[in-house]
Amino acid sequence: MQTSPAVVVGIDGSRFATAAAIWAIDEAASRDIPLRLVHAVTPTDGAHLDADDLARAGRVVQSAVAAVEANGKPVKVETQITPGRAAHVLRSQSRDAALLCVGSSGLTHGGSGPVDRTAAAVALTASCPVAIIHSAGTNSKPGWVVVEVNDSPAGELVLRTGVEEALLRGAALRVVATWPSRYPDIHDDGAVANKNRSVKAQWERRLAPWRLRHPELEVHAVATPGSILNYLARHRDPIGLAIVPHERAAGVAELLAPRGRDPLRDGCFDVLICEPDNAP
Repeated sequence: MQTSPAVVVGIDGSRFATAAAIWAIDEAASRDIPLRLVHAVTPTDGAHLDADDLARAGRVVQSAVAAVEANGKPVKVETQITPGRAAHVLRSQSRDAALLCVGSSGLTHGGSGPVDRTAAAVALTASCPVAIIHSAGTNSKPGWVVVEVNDSPAGELVLRTGVEEALLRGAALRVVATWPSRYPDIHDDGAVANKNRSVKAQWERRLAPWRLRHPELEVHAVATPGSILNYLARHRDPIGLAIVPHERAAGVAELLAPRGRDPLRDGCFDVLICEPDNAP
């Protein structure tokens, strides 16, 4: 297994995987590390890759390379064909990856949920940040980068990642500060509004150093009780990328695309899940 840092993309010949590879180009280029396209193949005989397996895998890899090269951006591309199930191979790759990118669907056969089983499993168990991609980022104006923050170390990590991603894309940053609400509070509109104002003011002060450091960055803070999930559901259309702590991975996956909706066609937002607290 390769151990050099890279932005890793799981590819399988689907348009979802191709979208993930295209999305990952800027991520690799900004870090000055390779873009590694990894194709996991289950051997026909259950043990070894035969000539037909390798031929099919080669076509998948070459198609993905061609899509990346057609984008015209300078990035070093590595390819890897590995026997095994996609979820297992990508989890192994995540141990040394700077970022792991997967398409929202396509890595398993017959998946009918919002995010296919492999993408969801990798998002929950990877050792590095995981991006679940729905679009190839071809819109002329990037959507918002939205991050969930709180007073924990995980919140600081998400904020720093959000600033980096917004600057990379030239996108506006929305910092959604969440706060724990007690049962009586959520039925008192005045109490909720007062708490939202207090939390928002706190985060506006905390954002001041970032504004000084990056005056070109458009950043606004908002506050909401509970979690970011309701905010993401209400503002689905203007969002381009949502960045959340690892603990939010399972809940966010359910928002990515309602059943029967085509994510690549209908423009659902992408999600970047930060690494878990215990990541090496």
